Amino acid sequence: MQFAMAESVVSFGMHQLSAWFCEEQELLGSIRINTDNIRDEIGRMRAFLMMAEEREDIHPQLREWAKQVRDIAYDAEAVMDKFMLGFAYEHSDRNCGCLGRIYVSVKNLRCRRQFASEVRDLQSRLKSISEGHHRYRDIHSAASQRTSSSGFADGTWYDGRGDALLLEEAEVVGFEKPKRQLIEWLCSSYNYGLRVISVVGTGGLGKTTLARKVYDDAVVKMHFHSHVWMTVSHSFNLEEFLRKLIRKLVGEINQPRPEGLDAMDADEMKEFIYQFLQRRTYVIVLDDVWRLNAWEAIRYAFPRTGAYGFVIITTRFHSIGHGASIECNGHVYNLEPLSQEESKTLFCRKAFLGGSCPTYLEDAAAIVLKKCEGLPLAIVVIGSLLATKNNSIEEWNKFDRSLGDELEGDHLRRMTKLLSLSYYNLPHYLKPCFLYFSIFPENFRIYKSKLIRLWVAEGFIHPKEGKTMEEVAEDHVKELLDRSLIQVAETTNYGRPIRVRVHDLLRMIVLTKSKEQNFVTIESGGETRWPNKSRRVAIHCSTGNTEDIKGCDQLRSLLVLDSVHALSKRNLSKLLCAGSSPLKVLELKGALSDKIPDHVFRLRLLKYLGLKNTVVKTIPKSIAKLRNLETLDLRCTKVTELPIEILKLRRLRHLLLYSNKKSRGYRPFDDVQSFQAPYKIGCLSALQNLSDIEATQAGEDTSIVREIGELTEMRSLGIKKLKKEDGKDLCSSLAKLTNLRSLYVASTAEDEIIDMQYPVYPTPPLETLELRGRLRELPEWLPALHGLTRLYLRWSRMKHDPLNSLQDLPYLMEFELSHAYEGDRLCFRASGFQRLKKLWLLSLNRLRLVIVEKGCMPLLQELYMSGCRSLEEVPSGIQHLGSLQHMDFSDMAEGFVTKIESQREGGDKWNLKSMRKWM
Repeated sequence: MQFAMAESVVSFGMHQLSAWFCEEQELLGSIRINTDNIRDEIGRMRAFLMMAEEREDIHPQLREWAKQVRDIAYDAEAVMDKFMLGFAYEHSDRNCGCLGRIYVSVKNLRCRRQFASEVRDLQSRLKSISEGHHRYRDIHSAASQRTSSSGFADGTWYDGRGDALLLEEAEVVGFEKPKRQLIEWLCSSYNYGLRVISVVGTGGLGKTTLARKVYDDAVVKMHFHSHVWMTVSHSFNLEEFLRKLIRKLVGEINQPRPEGLDAMDADEMKEFIYQFLQRRTYVIVLDDVWRLNAWEAIRYAFPRTGAYGFVIITTRFHSIGHGASIECNGHVYNLEPLSQEESKTLFCRKAFLGGSCPTYLEDAAAIVLKKCEGLPLAIVVIGSLLATKNNSIEEWNKFDRSLGDELEGDHLRRMTKLLSLSYYNLPHYLKPCFLYFSIFPENFRIYKSKLIRLWVAEGFIHPKEGKTMEEVAEDHVKELLDRSLIQVAETTNYGRPIRVRVHDLLRMIVLTKSKEQNFVTIESGGETRWPNKSRRVAIHCSTGNTEDIKGCDQLRSLLVLDSVHALSKRNLSKLLCAGSSPLKVLELKGALSDKIPDHVFRLRLLKYLGLKNTVVKTIPKSIAKLRNLETLDLRCTKVTELPIEILKLRRLRHLLLYSNKKSRGYRPFDDVQSFQAPYKIGCLSALQNLSDIEATQAGEDTSIVREIGELTEMRSLGIKKLKKEDGKDLCSSLAKLTNLRSLYVASTAEDEIIDMQYPVYPTPPLETLELRGRLRELPEWLPALHGLTRLYLRWSRMKHDPLNSLQDLPYLMEFELSHAYEGDRLCFRASGFQRLKKLWLLSLNRLRLVIVEKGCMPLLQELYMSGCRSLEEVPSGIQHLGSLQHMDFSDMAEGFVTKIESQREGGDKWNLKSMRKWM
């Protein structure tokens, strides 16, 4: 367990050290560092650790070795930071005499000697550890051969999946519906050819159990000639797999093995399987597929035409399941956790031997079930363990308090291994990203965009050609979701994840690994044991007592995640002073008074500063000292102006300023906060997010809207107080923002016209657009935004029906008209708005008639109408909206609700799951 994180620490810490030495060699003057030797040492250690991390049986000497490696990696990063602080910041700008300044700094003999001494010490420690490598290799080889006590067999880690196959039918709860569905797919199709059914879900959900119940079903046995169960696993060997499959196929019908089977190559064996199955109906289960290339290597062994056959794949990877099934016109079954009722039934069956839960244990049982989150394996294993506690409330409470330790104990070790398999299988670059979830409290749902910014600031993300760091990090989020290690907690209407979380039991495992690796120190209101070297501190619940803070001289991250119990100035200053120099991430959400502590501006390596939901009013000029800052989060603060010194932050990527963004459409026009930005903001060329600044004229020849055109990396932009004469410059700037995904524009006053009738070519790849202000007509380039998914037109007061221009937008899923149309008739024409899911018609005071033609908005799920006081009847043709699930009417004309009720009583049927009527 130690090796998994140790390997990633080496990968990120030591790899950075070596690469950094190469980059900064010219700054070291006469200091000679043999970086090749360092890289060689790192390579040997990484090779060993990558092999050792797959082994669970850890020798004490190996554990100590891993600890030493980890400590060196941490200390190496500290040496790097010390150099940056001691030398690199003695010059103010690399372009203004920087080499001369650095040369003078490095000439300081005492500093040079100290730095050289620390580097030599690192090299010495690396050499000492490397010399012991052959001893550990011997120990590792010996450990691989042990099978009885360690849980290994032939070098393969026993994961306990086979236990699922031993479950009796009576023990399985909640599998009736998925079993029926899979059997229906298997037996109701009469099309010849290959079909793939994928059962996808996280470890412990019962994929193997479900597949076995289907495979053993009598109806399935009768329906197919050949039945083969094959376990694939992550230790996949193509030749061995094909050989075993052939033996099972011919053995089932007592046919002799083909001559020379052991000498056949993979292509010959695939040809034999193909010809054998060509004459038969078959169902083959491929259990526990871990890699897409495993399926790709064997898929052509199964006949695509002629034969009638099914392959059932169980996998934790959504990409594998969907890819295989879509390719073969099959089906994907996403196995869901048990419902609350099913979970309780299964739990009582195991914990109380089929009886009911005693009243005095109901609260304790509810806590356990909440942690299990519908995971059948966890419920069965934990329930069986609790059955030995003799229904003692004291023993149950003790178990709950020590669940993290219990997961490492003998009773729950098999379940822990199963859940940990996905973690051990992670590539090295994903391990610290997943381990980062140990920082957040239980049931914490973190915004994906924030998580990405934190990962980048922590240094977990390495650049890839053609992608920004954020795009690489988003790929990492997708990988963790694909591997079922994290879950989507909230999505947009078009399915894009907004927030993510980790399953409670997986979080327990992550916490254990985090503790082993000294990844984070958590202050949660109780007694906190501060390790000798705290790398990260997360405050979940502040007690105001920080007297025991120690060992923070290497602190890299401080995250205050409790906005209720704000830290006092004294305690915050103490934390910052304890680990001031190397701090890179500082999240103080809701934990500050109206002033940023002066000590923050001494954190010269700081990359992330989060001040959201604080009452900070001003940003001081000393912000210029934070030259490495990449994210400045000022959302929902009192800040209304940015100092010109912020222009010195040339690495700034995310400048987040907006407040109450979600409620823009329901507030008075001028009740939206904006911010004054320096007029030369175009020099911040790395900016990707900028919201919401004022489009105020900065000078005779310079304006903010012109400057925006220099921000070519911009992804999300919000600009307010736009005047009519700014429209031409804004359109010109938009044509340069070829990466822009989200745009919010608001005029300076309710009657001020937004004049955007100027060409924008090429049009940016906008996905979200909000125009807030008067429009004489829609911009001509708007219908060309073919990637647009969300469009909000507010206070537009257009005279002409805008729907004709917008109905063909191919991906539009959310559309709002608020104070936007002064006509009396809207017609949603047939074949228009084919992907729209949410529609708002708000404060359209003159609207008398809404027509919905058949074939329009076939996917619309939610309709909201408010303030349409001239509308006296429900939209004509609403019965055509077959997907409509929710309608909400408020502030409508007198008698509107009465007409609705009379229409429904008169026999009009609407396919609605819910309808609210507010008057």
